[in-house]
Amino acid sequence: MTSLDKPTEDTTDTTANPEHDARAVTEAALFEAFGGMRGMIETVLPGLLFVTIYTINKDLHLSAIAALAVSLVLVVVRLVMRDTVKHAFSGVFGVAFGVVFAMMTGNAKDFYLPGMLYTLGLGLAYIITTLCGVPLIGLILGPVFKENLSWRTRNPGRKKAYAKASYAWGAILLAKCAILFPLYWWADTTQFGWVLIALKIPPFLLAVWLTWVFLAKAPAPIDVFAEMEAEEKAREAAARSAE
Repeated sequence: MTSLDKPTEDTTDTTANPEHDARAVTEAALFEAFGGMRGMIETVLPGLLFVTIYTINKDLHLSAIAALAVSLVLVVVRLVMRDTVKHAFSGVFGVAFGVVFAMMTGNAKDFYLPGMLYTLGLGLAYIITTLCGVPLIGLILGPVFKENLSWRTRNPGRKKAYAKASYAWGAILLAKCAILFPLYWWADTTQFGWVLIALKIPPFLLAVWLTWVFLAKAPAPIDVFAEMEAEEKAREAAARSAE
């Protein structure tokens, strides 16, 4: 899906292709917003380490400490590389809440409960905000595309695309919850942990791909920052003319 995968010997002049440019911008924005491959690894690795260690020795404390430690290491690596840390930090908070829940109850399965509740709440938020006319995916991606909330009133085609994408995210996350919550009660910790790990990436990739499909076909975003700069330059020019 990424523009990095295109052939190196491409003789087509893509700079003159507005559709290609729109798709490239959409790809870059989605990778920035959702963390790309590295963000996915940071999301999966702590839980994978937890369930692997627990499967081997059934030691809740060791599994929890290892998951929290690797989350902190991921944050430190990003800080050292002076990279964006929001995805790594969100992973640390998620793992920390899971560790607290599991330690309080003594049930290793509760390590996953905060993340499940977050997924449920996020899925509902995507649906509810869209029904209210303010699709959550638009609130997330608007600043990334430098359009802020201009899509709400000035770009109806883009608002429609954001609505479709938000419904897709909501449906996918709620479907994931419909699988996980029954298993939370019925499956043992190791079985549940491996199922949860298996359901980490595929639903996420499906939601991102659908978002890309909807936005690639939508009207281009309105760059409100460029508009503000142009207005500021116009005012400065008018002031110089008046002098």
